[in-house]
Amino acid sequence: MSQNAATVALVNRLKFKHLALLVALDDARNLHQAADAVNVAQPSASRMLGDIEEAFGFLLFERNARGMTPTPLGVVTLAYARRALAELTRFAADLDVKRRGGHGQLTVGAIMGAAPDLLAMAVAALKTERPLLNVRILGETSDQVVQLLHRREVDLALGRLTDPLQHNDFSFEPLARETLLLVVRSAHPLARRGAITLRELIDWPWVAQPVTSPARVLFEEELARAGLATPVNLTECASIFATLQLLENYDAVAMLPESVVRDHVRGKLLVALPVEIGKSLAGFGILTRKEEALAEPALHFIDLLRNVSRQLTPQAEGAGSAESAASGDSGKSGDSGEANGPAPLAASLPLPLH
Repeated sequence: MSQNAATVALVNRLKFKHLALLVALDDARNLHQAADAVNVAQPSASRMLGDIEEAFGFLLFERNARGMTPTPLGVVTLAYARRALAELTRFAADLDVKRRGGHGQLTVGAIMGAAPDLLAMAVAALKTERPLLNVRILGETSDQVVQLLHRREVDLALGRLTDPLQHNDFSFEPLARETLLLVVRSAHPLARRGAITLRELIDWPWVAQPVTSPARVLFEEELARAGLATPVNLTECASIFATLQLLENYDAVAMLPESVVRDHVRGKLLVALPVEIGKSLAGFGILTRKEEALAEPALHFIDLLRNVSRQLTPQAEGAGSAESAASGDSGKSGDSGEANGPAPLAASLPLPLH
């Protein structure tokens, strides 16, 4: 059979229901659970999988006592199934918005460090101009948003590359730096210490991002430079919101973006410890898929991000200089922000976000 004939045969046999089953199987690795996820009976799901594998001409999953494991060719096929299903989902959502008189959809992946300032201001400006544009924001850490971008579940992302080879797949345009602080709750025994070292913090409980995140990699590098081991009492948490809740409820230490904890510090719920950390963390920026044209709303949003970034940079530099002049060496405490970090949201947000 020629390659073209094989392609036509595959297109004629595959349905989106098949792709949904493959994604469900990849998530659950269990035929019964996958059948429930796509709302079919297990015998039907088993027949569907058989039809799919016959259409491709190879096994997608190895069946064993522990469940189902994708074959090497299955891994490639499952990645395609995810991308195709994500594209269909976004197309259907966009079509529904337009059917109801809206003006399209924009889905953005973003690290939480960018959300309180740059992202929020750009979204506010966009929604002011285009109130009927449906905007969705997904993700929390760079490794999450890169995966969302890879799976085509977002149009673009705000984050940083997490692997040396990802520049082959994604374009990166730097926008801003992210100031990191070590924070504890105000009732923590260390909260009133005027001087402290990283070594003194190791024996305390910690809440840290997963090892796949750039911030966690940087944290481990800081420990290595100081000759310290990873804290034994450590809770891994990818959610910034959950991390904040943990910090407020027991005596743990966490490394978080200044823009995220700013209001908590001002409200005296959290205290920034006088330890400088994270100066070598790479700046975040706009991530897009290479060789892929963006829709007009995404292009316009990128322009807004650039404009907001330019507005924030001089403000942050001025604020940093004023703080340094007023507090002398207080910049060493790590809570005065980097020279080109984001400015306070309240000072420059054009209108409230509801």
